[in-house]
Amino acid sequence: QVQLVESGGGLVQPGGSLRLSCAASISIFRDMSWYRQAPGKERELVATVTGAGSTNYADSVKGRFTISRDNAKNTVYLQMNSLKPEDTAVYYCNTESFGRLFWGQGTQVTVSS
Repeated sequence: QVQLVESGGGLVQPGGSLRLSCAASISIFRDMSWYRQAPGKERELVATVTGAGSTNYADSVKGRFTISRDNAKNTVYLQMNSLKPEDTAVYYCNTESFGRLFWGQGTQVTVSS
């Protein structure tokens, strides 16, 4: 059973920064992604780091968010800068193993003055 545990969410003012962490119970030499879901909206892909190390971002976060990983710690990070109120959501870590999708419990990010 794969376990993903997110942390690092919280309340931040517009323009501020947060760093989210996702600790995995398996090797992260695979595609690892961050998703988010705002109230009343569908879950959307925010960023992915592939097993080869390339990264992809949603247009809405390009230039502001950075996904990275520490292979030795089996941890994936999402550095979020210049946060906007529309970034408010529950953020989830995601990966696939043996054809199954796995999700963490999510961490709340609230951007508000």
